[in-house]
Amino acid sequence: MSKHIALGVDIGGSGIKGAPVDLRTGELTEDRYRIPTPQPSTPDAVARTVAEVIARFEPSRKMSVGVTFPGVIQDGIVKTAANVDDQWIGTNLRQIIRDYAGHDVVVLNDADAAGYGEFKYGAAHERDGSILLTTLGTGIGTALIVDGTLVLNTEFGHSEIDGVEAEEYAAESSRERHNLSMDEWIVHLQRYYSEMEKLLWPDLIIVGGGVSKHSKEFLPKLRLRAPIVPAELLNQAGIVGAAAHAHHVHQRNADAAKAAEKKAKKHRH
Repeated sequence: MSKHIALGVDIGGSGIKGAPVDLRTGELTEDRYRIPTPQPSTPDAVARTVAEVIARFEPSRKMSVGVTFPGVIQDGIVKTAANVDDQWIGTNLRQIIRDYAGHDVVVLNDADAAGYGEFKYGAAHERDGSILLTTLGTGIGTALIVDGTLVLNTEFGHSEIDGVEAEEYAAESSRERHNLSMDEWIVHLQRYYSEMEKLLWPDLIIVGGGVSKHSKEFLPKLRLRAPIVPAELLNQAGIVGAAAHAHHVHQRNADAAKAAEKKAKKHRH
């Protein structure tokens, strides 16, 4: 496989799917390979399945591999696990996948991966400024990219609106749970996005999640300063973003190592 290819794997509640991505275009170079998420979704069972997905594409040692996870991840360690098994909290996801797959990986939050994918190849098209991605689904996932840099682990779905968590107030699941009409839900969305604008002053807001397929029914009715547009990569965003971000991290680390070596050489002379 060429040096312009990286592998992305997306851990979801119902399926774990992966594919190689052409980093020049953001397109998949082979069909996605998907395995149902094991139940119970314990760290060992999931890491084994991720390793199986990785092995399917036989990546070279040098290939970047990115893996998404539905929770906050710091230094490879899972800090929250809302929609998967509680055993995950405190697990070193990067290490456990490396143990099973025999390949190093970069791990990141699933909304962060989707946001980075949309920034590189989707609705944001690498534009400057502050870009906010929100996924409206069971909860509200968020990603913030500022001048091309992904700000990891933003959790703006947990901000409070009138004493209620935003997810409970404006997620797609809350519309179904509270039996809101589209117009009633739009009032909730308006309140949520107005709050985000007040806090973050984004230059662009991207809306993902399954409901983005019906974006014409609600996005044009929101009155905001920033343009608000539907996501473009849809259910490939996690795979594409994970691959692109893993490549970016490896490139950054390689550049830093090169710079340190150059500096050391200079001191020796």
